[in-house]
Amino acid sequence: MKDEFQVLLFYKYVHIAEPDTVRDNLRALCERLDLTGRGIIATEGINITLEGKKEDTEIFIKELEKDERFLNIHMKRSVGDGKAFRKLSMKTRSEIVSASLGVCDIDPNQVTGKRCTPEMLHQWFAEGKEFYIVDMRNVYEHDVGHFAGSILPDMENFRDLPKITKALGHLKNKTVLTVCTGGVRCEKASGYLVSQGFTDVYQLDGGIVSYMEAYPNQDFEGKLYVFDNRIAMGFYTDDKNHKVIGRCESCGASSEHFVNCDNAWCGKHFILCETCMDQQKTDKGIKTCVGKCKMRHPNKIGSRSGRFWGRMKQYFSAIWNNN
Repeated sequence: MKDEFQVLLFYKYVHIAEPDTVRDNLRALCERLDLTGRGIIATEGINITLEGKKEDTEIFIKELEKDERFLNIHMKRSVGDGKAFRKLSMKTRSEIVSASLGVCDIDPNQVTGKRCTPEMLHQWFAEGKEFYIVDMRNVYEHDVGHFAGSILPDMENFRDLPKITKALGHLKNKTVLTVCTGGVRCEKASGYLVSQGFTDVYQLDGGIVSYMEAYPNQDFEGKLYVFDNRIAMGFYTDDKNHKVIGRCESCGASSEHFVNCDNAWCGKHFILCETCMDQQKTDKGIKTCVGKCKMRHPNKIGSRSGRFWGRMKQYFSAIWNNN
């Protein structure tokens, strides 16, 4: 019988006095169960994505819950292929998702948006309720999938939260729903909006992935960007109701194929269809994003250091902006 693989996506904001010890214990548990993935441990909580054989991931959950601090976690499960991660990385950081709010930092256990379940949101859509979805993910995540009619702020990373909040001022007295991949960013984003005077703020409980699982190919269009080797995932993508909304930056064709720009000073993560990628490689031997990028530093394009730093930029972006 072929092994079944499973991906776990989860987080919890909970005080951890000894993050280094928790990191070491979780790393040892993952190694024992042959799990790969990425975890961030901080004094404010945990933020983890793992893949392994299905039975081993379920054992991991049972072992994790022996620590009372990690009870009642919303575990998001999805089908894996055994290739989502190349290795295991378990790190300690100052935050489980980097917002860098400083003195304005938010403790979601003290202030956060009201929870909107996938069922509630589906009902809101059905009854035509007036509300505004604000997608708290990065621009390239929006490109491959988002809720129809949602507000897509120009976020390069989650640290742009204070900047984009100012642009949302006209919604202070409206019903606002923040959404992100699995919920971890919206815990803080919704709380930050509340702290800035927004009066009716919700967060999508369990994140976009939970809505997609409950209502595949309804309301959320395209695929969900994920921070592992799958790049983008969906449910029942062969269904006639599934839409491909991603567009190649070069030719505009429908595509969900992501690449990194080979420009040393860019490294942009963007959609480039395979036809255009092959053409670029034939013409120039490298791939670059469209427009000004390839004109700014022409001597650096395609260099070995350029490819290295492009990959590093994407790697660290994935770590700091996961979920």
